[in-house]
Amino acid sequence: MNEPVNVDAAEIARFQATASRWWDPAGEMRPLHDLNPARLGYVERSGALAGQRIVDVGCGGGLLAEAMAARGASVTGLDLASELLQVARLHAMESGVAVDYRLEAAEQHAIKHAGAYDLATCMEMLEHVPDPRSVVAALAELVRPGGQVFVSTINRTPRAYLHAVVGAEYLLRLLPRGTHTYDKFIRPSELAGWGKAAGLELLDVAGLDYDPFARTAGITGDARVNYLVHFRKPQPAGARA
Repeated sequence: MNEPVNVDAAEIARFQATASRWWDPAGEMRPLHDLNPARLGYVERSGALAGQRIVDVGCGGGLLAEAMAARGASVTGLDLASELLQVARLHAMESGVAVDYRLEAAEQHAIKHAGAYDLATCMEMLEHVPDPRSVVAALAELVRPGGQVFVSTINRTPRAYLHAVVGAEYLLRLLPRGTHTYDKFIRPSELAGWGKAAGLELLDVAGLDYDPFARTAGITGDARVNYLVHFRKPQPAGARA
């Protein structure tokens, strides 16, 4: 495989270091464990996942991918961290859940699998790649006309810096220091613009609220910190839905 362009080696190394503890709900990935039910619930608002062909871009150790597969979806998980994929495969085997995990970038996968999926997800990844716009374009390419795209990331606001960096990494130590870089955070208007340029229709922007003390997360109308975006790839004019 040719070396992918849209990847930050330092980011990959940082997440690889957590591989052995990825599925530990009390470990470094504790916030992802707490957020996962809310993320899954937001995706399920679009309809039942059973029978759906889904690609999870930046799947990491498989938290969301495995949860969607357990709902009856046919899931392909993409990531560029080989050690995380090994953990994901082992956990899926132990759980008896089938997920097709691949060491591949979204852009590469889209070349051979354009329009192959009903739904694409990309959670907590865009703020970790050099060119997030390229990933959004690949997500649009991967889904069929009428297909849906779900993305979650962090807003570039002072409040997000206080919560996601100062609070989560330095005060509460919920995440390893250096996990996030404020300049890489993405405003909803920027994400919406990238989606529009890729031919996607914006359906919804929702806040993802997290209480680290209660270890609960929920969907809100406040998108100043974590947020989710729901896109749809329009049907061609005159096509049947």
